Amino acid sequence: MKQVSVTLSTYTADVSGVCSALYELGGMVVIHDPSGCNSTYNTHDEPRWYEMDSLVFISGLSQMDAIMGNDDKFIHDIVRAAKELQPRFIALVRTPIPLMTGTDFEGISRVIEKQTGIPVFYFPTSGMHTYVKGAGMAMETIARELVPAGGESVKERKNKQENPLKINILGATPLDFSINSTLDSIKEFLSQHFEIISIFAMGSSIEDIQRAGEADVNLVISSVGVLAAKVLEERFHTPYVIGTPIIGFENVLAEKLIESAWTKKSQTAYFSVLQKAHKKDTANFTTIQNTEAVSNLKKIRSLTETIEKNKVSGNVYIIGESVISQSLKAALALRYGIEATVICPLETEPEYTEKDVLLLSSEEDIKKAIMDADTVIADPIYKTICSEKVNFVAMPHEAYSGRIYRKEVCDFIH
Repeated sequence: MKQVSVTLSTYTADVSGVCSALYELGGMVVIHDPSGCNSTYNTHDEPRWYEMDSLVFISGLSQMDAIMGNDDKFIHDIVRAAKELQPRFIALVRTPIPLMTGTDFEGISRVIEKQTGIPVFYFPTSGMHTYVKGAGMAMETIARELVPAGGESVKERKNKQENPLKINILGATPLDFSINSTLDSIKEFLSQHFEIISIFAMGSSIEDIQRAGEADVNLVISSVGVLAAKVLEERFHTPYVIGTPIIGFENVLAEKLIESAWTKKSQTAYFSVLQKAHKKDTANFTTIQNTEAVSNLKKIRSLTETIEKNKVSGNVYIIGESVISQSLKAALALRYGIEATVICPLETEPEYTEKDVLLLSSEEDIKKAIMDADTVIADPIYKTICSEKVNFVAMPHEAYSGRIYRKEVCDFIH
């Protein structure tokens, strides 16, 4: 019964994660599922749906087709649409029904690619995992298949006296970074110190993405971007730094990016901060100064105001995505001297997860873990399992509560 949620929601599934990561890249995404099932994605998981065109289709799988295995119709519909629309690539996304019926997506991909001459990528999603796995697979494919070989290393460019260092930002989707000013603020801060080549995969064209191999170092701002970072490291020997630019921690992150660019060693930025925080030593971490953000950014809820207004103190718990939550923990330690415990209900890996992070996914386990909490920082839906005495600080997460609290999403840099 641990998998039963009485009041909590579920995180966006892997199917929507793939669609979200590929949305802006000019491909054609086909979800193999009954007609109408795409509304879960475009209604709840895709805030860009009504403002930006993208080729995301549902196959309209019928009961008879599922039983009889009518793959010819599936192939014919995709080939016809691809020849008419001429996408840069075709992505086939699996759902629970074709998973159970054993649809041969790999064979179908080869047939479609042969008939259209367009690259076809198959994503073995199941609807049973979260967006982290789906979007992660998609970004890994982007890095492996859509970025051509080439680019100069930082040491080669040093001889040409080129400055500043070049970076890619990996792991950006509206599921973690809603369509407010957060991503703009992150770009604005990083642009003070680096040249941003591309963002995987919001706000960058496919031409920008294709230049990703030129970067000196990559910044992974959510767990969604880790697989792509590993591929770029494998292909171009580009190191990466894991961490989200959050006010109080952003300067440390910039320093770690410079360090990794020159040492060519990847690292998780918040590890060293949190280790020092445990020892009550957070000095000498802010060499780089953060210039105030430009005032023309859309005014939204400030993270600083949110933390200070709610008087965060005592036993503090942060519930959410691994990289963002641990970066927030580091920021609280550096800026306010607050120690917090992170609870991660999503897929994560030891490489970027502190040993004391609680990996809990069931409502029952999370509720027990926060019984001694004085403050909980999480999506508003988590308030339903908190006691009345808890100081609850709302940090809406689009991948969890959808569009319900979108207007309350914080800007991490302010």
